Amino acid sequence: MTTAPSSTSTASRSLNSVAVYCGSNRGLDPGFANAAVNLGNVLAERQIGLVYGGGHVGLMGVIADAVLQNGGTVHGVITTALEEKEVAHQGLSKLDVVETMHERKAIMADAADAFIMLPGGLGTFDEFFEVATWTQLGIQSKPCGVLNVNGYFDELLALLDKATAEGFVRIFHRDIIIIETDPDRLLDQLGAWSQQ
Repeated sequence: MTTAPSSTSTASRSLNSVAVYCGSNRGLDPGFANAAVNLGNVLAERQIGLVYGGGHVGLMGVIADAVLQNGGTVHGVITTALEEKEVAHQGLSKLDVVETMHERKAIMADAADAFIMLPGGLGTFDEFFEVATWTQLGIQSKPCGVLNVNGYFDELLALLDKATAEGFVRIFHRDIIIIETDPDRLLDQLGAWSQQ
């Protein structure tokens, strides 16, 4: 588990790096890959490094390539098992190969100033909600954002609202998760976030 960084006391934080969790597939909607390219372009333009799962496949590969093609830096973290399946991206600025998913998650969380979830599956949900829970528990003080591409996360966000309405999630914990459809606005809000 990660050690909590000191919480920021200013209204704006400097985002030097952002961890992005997303699918190892592209999904059926071409808009998902377009959104990954757009986010990668914006990260590179803003000189915000990408931290991600280290793969060259799916949306993971799309966003990494977009950042690299625009002169940005990409730090990948992948497990030995996935590297052996030749899933690892070989053109990254930095690639850490670790033994377990627990190590992978901890290194990614430590290396990032904020977290963004793009469309993906179970692994994407798992990794994003783990870091959101770490922020909720005060293990870290880092913002968490969802880039809601073409309504992909609508039902998930409705579930979060339902959990809040039913008393399982406190309102200020629900507010930990910032939702946007535009990458620039999302990054602006992540930069302006401060923990209650």
